[in-house]
Amino acid sequence: MHPIFRAFVVFGLALVAALPVQRASAAEIKLMCPAPMRTTITELVAQFEQKSQHKVTIVHTPSRMIIERISGGEAFDVSILTAEATDALIKQGKIARRADYARSSIGLGVKAGTPKPDVSSAEGVKRSLLAVKSFARNEGAESGKHMLAVFEKLGIAEEMKAKTKAMPVNTGYVAELVIRGEAEMAAQQMPELKAVPGIDPSPLPKELQLIIVFSAGLSPAPADPKAAQELVAFLTSAEAAPVLKAKGLDPP
Repeated sequence: MHPIFRAFVVFGLALVAALPVQRASAAEIKLMCPAPMRTTITELVAQFEQKSQHKVTIVHTPSRMIIERISGGEAFDVSILTAEATDALIKQGKIARRADYARSSIGLGVKAGTPKPDVSSAEGVKRSLLAVKSFARNEGAESGKHMLAVFEKLGIAEEMKAKTKAMPVNTGYVAELVIRGEAEMAAQQMPELKAVPGIDPSPLPKELQLIIVFSAGLSPAPADPKAAQELVAFLTSAEAAPVLKAKGLDPP
């Protein structure tokens, strides 16, 4: 056999032998993610898949449904939930451990090009809320419940009740009502406001703010423990921080 031909044969056999090993090293990971983290997780997962060769299947569903499904014994590898919800599932033995992933704040959103609300102080927010003719929040979610508390704190609960539209959870982003002209201003978590094109979001001031910590929860029995741990490590790494910032979140 000619030496050059022999070299090609040896190289080809080596390449074929290597292929099954490469496929075996790639895993499928099931990640459960709620709406506030949708755009952030989608972008980070794309980066992780390119970097690791693992395949991540994202289950986008409300936090309430994630909690119910995990509590009911559904198989998963990694969850994204609030730190509080994650801790509750850890106590039940449904999640093995948590790694804090991001800090989310509540904001007010208006259509880009219109006057922004005054969020420099509680008094400024009060004036801005009273000035709009229509307002939107979500019903039942953390940001929606928090805004009711803000109205009470500012002493404008009755005034806001008359002009507020409550959007049911899992029916879209609240700021979409602003884009459609159904409300002048909307309140939701900052990453959700930023997810709507044409919305200009502003975070509430510190004295009215609610910071929600989201955590990555590792399943007690992931299909591929090493791959699941790699995903959690990536989501909570310094490499993920620029994406968090761009989406309106802060690293933990």
